[in-house]
Amino acid sequence: MNWTEACIYTTTEGVDIVCGCLIGLNITGFAIKDSQVFEEFLENKISNWDYIDDDLLGLKDCETSVTVYIPENEQGKEILLLVKEELKALKQRDSEGKLGRLEISLSNICEDDWANNWKQYFKPIKIGDKLLIKPSWEKNPVGCKDRKIIEIDPASSFGTGQHNTTQLCLENIEKYIRPKDRLLDLGCGSGILSIAGFLLGADEITAVDIDENSVKIASENLLKNGVKPDKFRALCGNVIDDENIRDFIGGDYDIVCANIVSDILIAMSGIFSSFLKDDGILIVSGIIQERKNEVIGVIKDCGFKLSDIKEREGWVSAVFKK
Repeated sequence: MNWTEACIYTTTEGVDIVCGCLIGLNITGFAIKDSQVFEEFLENKISNWDYIDDDLLGLKDCETSVTVYIPENEQGKEILLLVKEELKALKQRDSEGKLGRLEISLSNICEDDWANNWKQYFKPIKIGDKLLIKPSWEKNPVGCKDRKIIEIDPASSFGTGQHNTTQLCLENIEKYIRPKDRLLDLGCGSGILSIAGFLLGADEITAVDIDENSVKIASENLLKNGVKPDKFRALCGNVIDDENIRDFIGGDYDIVCANIVSDILIAMSGIFSSFLKDDGILIVSGIIQERKNEVIGVIKDCGFKLSDIKEREGWVSAVFKK
């Protein structure tokens, strides 16, 4: 089936009114772009946001709009006609122009293109000397038969290997992991670091995330990549605030990795040691260049010795020894 993308241009004040009209027509799914809302987010962003993608920054200058997708069939044509009539009526009632231009632009989308075009952005990536990350629909590249293959598809959890923070962390895991190590992955996201650790020799994996969906996805990815259920635990919890989850995770890990953001790393700095055995390795990533010294300083103050540091395109990953 093909679809019609209908983009309705309005104002911040008009978004709720337009959406209300759409719901009245039994259209319950829509995408909203609002520059004013995004500006407020940028001004009051929470501390967890060290990085905002350039594509998102483009929302600062966008025209406020509500987008819906309507099937390209007879029923869809009737719905589209009703939408146009509703907009015409709204425009007549909006004598002061507070709802914007209330115009609609249409474009046709093939369902196959809609579902598959985004796949062009995810290609196999060589990491370090031993790893290859690939999505499931890509074949293994020529000349990579000696690499450990991690198969990860984009989902709603962070970690497909595309970002520098993940790549730096993977390179450090490759460098420092030893056979039979126990690995703890804090903020596991997709589970990519846990999978890499296992493929590189770890014997026991514990993956932890504060988000239930991430834990579910990480578990699925671990199994898909050949990690047997008796070799890993995937747990949901907040290790900063919840002593019970910390006790359940336990200690004496050989490697702890945390690819998160600077403020969370700082908040975790006081508990990293409790998870590690003596001489254990702590690998952190997700640090923007501007906060490198701050994060490293806090972790060193907790008794760790800085062993290694990698930097790439404004991002930093650091390795410490307990």
